[in-house]
Amino acid sequence: MAELVFFSGTMDCGKSTLALQMDHNHAARGRSGVIFTRDDRAGSDVLSSRLGLQTRAHEVLDTTDFWAEVVDRRMHGDRVDYLICDEAQFYTPAQVEQLARLVDEMGVDVFAFGITADFRTRLFPGSQRLVELADRVEVLQVQALCWCGARATHNARTVDGIMVVEGAQVVLGDTVPHDDDVAYEVLCRRHHMRRMTATAARAASPSPDTLPLGD
Repeated sequence: MAELVFFSGTMDCGKSTLALQMDHNHAARGRSGVIFTRDDRAGSDVLSSRLGLQTRAHEVLDTTDFWAEVVDRRMHGDRVDYLICDEAQFYTPAQVEQLARLVDEMGVDVFAFGITADFRTRLFPGSQRLVELADRVEVLQVQALCWCGARATHNARTVDGIMVVEGAQVVLGDTVPHDDDVAYEVLCRRHHMRRMTATAARAASPSPDTLPLGD
């Protein structure tokens, strides 16, 4: 039986790495799949991992219709046994429903990977619909860590180094600040609620090189 599976976790927990591994494993067994992603850190039409691995992918837009994509491929004689759908939190609820329909009516396995909640601890619409419709929701076992060493459960957005809890839900950035002023960091719930990022913790520490672990 085909399944819709949602692999969920915070940033830095290996979602994209697992997506690449999942594609490799299924392709190695002779299955034919299609890789989709949206707003990957490496640019358009690519699925990348922070470990440095990447592969070509099909960029998802608001106008993408997964049902029509698979129907078109099959009408042209292509096999489609499974879909790898990375950055699925950015998909629309309607697109998630298309994925569920592909599972139920065409027997296509769908493996979706994404962040559940945004920097405000609010569910992304795509992730919410995946949780509602998925046959299984798998929380990734590789634990991202807060600066204090505890398991990271929340994503934080910083602007000019200051944690913010208001703003547009989707603003591209990375876990390593670059020339722009938007970056992201994973925190435990305690420090997310206190808005205590690694930078703020260092500023509060008596020694500039030591984080006040357990603060």
